[in-house]
Amino acid sequence: MTHEAVHAAGTGDEDAAEGRLLPATRDEAAGERRITTREAAELLGVKPETVYAYVSRGQLASRRTPGGRGSTFDAGEVEALARRTGRREPSSLTPANGLVFRTGLTLIEPDRYFFRGVDATELARRHSFEEVAEWLWTGRLRPGIRFDAAPEFLNAARRAAASLPRHSSSTDRLRVAVAAAAVADPLRFDLSPEGVLNSARSLIPTLVGALPTAGEQEADAGSLAGRLWPGLSPRPSDAASSAVLDTALALLTDHDLAASTLAARVAASTHAHPYAVVSAGLGVLEGPLHGAASGLAHRMLAEVVERGSAAPVVADHLRAGRRVPGLGHRLYAGEDPRATVLFGLLEEVPQAAEALAAARDVIATTARHAPLHANVDLALATLSVSADMPAEAGETIFAVSRTAGWMAHAMEEYAERPLRMRPSGQYEGPRPPQPLPTPEPA
Repeated sequence: MTHEAVHAAGTGDEDAAEGRLLPATRDEAAGERRITTREAAELLGVKPETVYAYVSRGQLASRRTPGGRGSTFDAGEVEALARRTGRREPSSLTPANGLVFRTGLTLIEPDRYFFRGVDATELARRHSFEEVAEWLWTGRLRPGIRFDAAPEFLNAARRAAASLPRHSSSTDRLRVAVAAAAVADPLRFDLSPEGVLNSARSLIPTLVGALPTAGEQEADAGSLAGRLWPGLSPRPSDAASSAVLDTALALLTDHDLAASTLAARVAASTHAHPYAVVSAGLGVLEGPLHGAASGLAHRMLAEVVERGSAAPVVADHLRAGRRVPGLGHRLYAGEDPRATVLFGLLEEVPQAAEALAAARDVIATTARHAPLHANVDLALATLSVSADMPAEAGETIFAVSRTAGWMAHAMEEYAERPLRMRPSGQYEGPRPPQPLPTPEPA
């Protein structure tokens, strides 16, 4: 609920038990906007009793309502106190299905999604990943912006990632690179908007630069997608393939409160520094039901290409009781709009024809039995299979891109009341008091 909504529909003290909503009052003679005790408590992020403690300490002035059934406060005075104390209006609710957060970043509607009110697929089609990330962070479009890593951070990240065993995954290297870059950055605890922006603009190219190259080609010194390509594919990139990768990065920047983003916001609510926020997101992203899902789609699609038909591959998945990867999304009734954009771009890549045909075969074969549509994991798998990338490439693209989204959510969360996400556990263990346990024999 926004400040304006609270003022327009606050819960009056005398009606709290019934849950009725009363409008905020205005003292016409004084020109003041008056709000109730409960509204003041919401603005300050405290309990109603604490509001009266502020009154007793002289930090707020109250006025009895006509009839003496409650108190009102000058809204401007309450807002000023909220700014001084670092409090914010609580922006999380606890409905039956979990936490809900106010956010100005991403809106998801049936078969569409938006970044700051602008169609995200159109943004990704027309602008580079860096430009889209900057829009998400600041609400400003800066054509031609490029992110550059600080040399000392990049060197630290590369040394740390290079020390890992050869079998380490790209996500392993990214996690280590984040930790190394954090240690190298003495300003990592600067949580001001500009400080977080500086960290974000440097960290993302640091992650890309910490990945080993997959072939002999040199990284493109221009766009971030051009620098990332050699860490994903042994094939040289071309304009069409680079466009697909760049658009994929832009499309995946944010997608509301996915599991990894929720973890990032929880970390930010403790005022952990931005690198720690990204580390929290990476830890959740590695789950097979989240960022690693594209790897499952890659392996399936590669098998379809090898066997020449989707039917036996889909049958094997169903026979084993496994879901067919890359299909269905709980937020979209039809095809994932991110997949739609990427499939359209892949049609312009000659090398992608075989993998694209295999993906369409999977969709058509499964559609005979279940009304499932392609999601972005299948589109990423089509890109990775067509470019001889490893199965984990989609997860790497996801991680690099979503780092921008985690940073955006961190900036929102740093402006909220700290430590506001504190759910209570429902204890189901033995009722105390219980006797001390008996030591087991060695």
